[in-house]
Amino acid sequence: MRTFFYNLLIFLALIIFGELIFGYWFSKNNFGIYMNDERDKNWKTNSNFNGKKYKFFYKRNFYGFRGEDFDPKNVKIIFNGGSTGNQRFTPENKTIVGLLNKKFTSENIDIKIYNASTDGKSIKGIIYDFTHWFPKIDKLEPKFLILYLGINDRILSDDRDEFQFDLKIKKKKIDRFKDYVKNNSFIVRKYISTKNTYFPKNTSDYNFNSENLYDNFKYINYNTAKNLEKNYSKDDIKILAQLDNRLKSLKNIIKSKNIIPVIITQVTFEGLKDQRLFLINERLKKFSKNNNFSIIKLDEIILMELNDFYDEVHTTPQGSKKIADSIYPYLKNILLNQT
Repeated sequence: MRTFFYNLLIFLALIIFGELIFGYWFSKNNFGIYMNDERDKNWKTNSNFNGKKYKFFYKRNFYGFRGEDFDPKNVKIIFNGGSTGNQRFTPENKTIVGLLNKKFTSENIDIKIYNASTDGKSIKGIIYDFTHWFPKIDKLEPKFLILYLGINDRILSDDRDEFQFDLKIKKKKIDRFKDYVKNNSFIVRKYISTKNTYFPKNTSDYNFNSENLYDNFKYINYNTAKNLEKNYSKDDIKILAQLDNRLKSLKNIIKSKNIIPVIITQVTFEGLKDQRLFLINERLKKFSKNNNFSIIKLDEIILMELNDFYDEVHTTPQGSKKIADSIYPYLKNILLNQT
């Protein structure tokens, strides 16, 4: 019994010693309680968009970005937004970011965009990224920040689940403690890595049929939306004030980090039928002009059609390609002229 006890103590001591040496407990770049749900994902996924099936692995790497692992020092261009940028149910090479990278490669242009989008994120979440996420990644010094904005900032802060969508931490203290261990334990991270490699999670099949979405469909383009009578509600005024405050904070971060921003406006499946999205886009354009920031006015240059979306705001692979094709010439010009 005594021998067993001594062996157990030695075993525990070795585990503790190994954790102290190889774990992230005392690293200044450890993730703490943040981002655990966005790291080290490798999920088998089957998606069906309008009758076409896709089988792929949804991956988020060690650092929380969508896709394979990378060396942070190579990340010079970050794409950031919500689920419309993450595109959880779409193969990476069919996402907006994946298609843009494919275009750069096809033209032998040495540019790669890294996708930091996470579901539900608003500008407030992007601000938090520079406080709780990006500083945890050693040698991450991006030069460009591509911001795909508008849709998630239509919601008042009080009506959002800030913890889930923007802060990326759990509400309960016990869950935060678990995430702290998962983020910092060498053994746990090795277990997750091994599990992802040999026993990847098998998610449900996702069948997205947009047929009913387009009943009585009418697309409102920019010129039409611009000429529609505007009726500002109290919430509209609050939303725009909230947006201004967030943009001011984001501008301060961008300037302090010496990052070059590129803003891209958004549309829904009905274009700009949503007056609030139109107002937000216009405010983004004004903000960009006043601060001499580059902006790609997607809402003014694109015309989306049937089956480009599988719900009100998320694009099918067909719609993603249309967006990538539309913004690529503008984005290429911006990146090449400031590289």
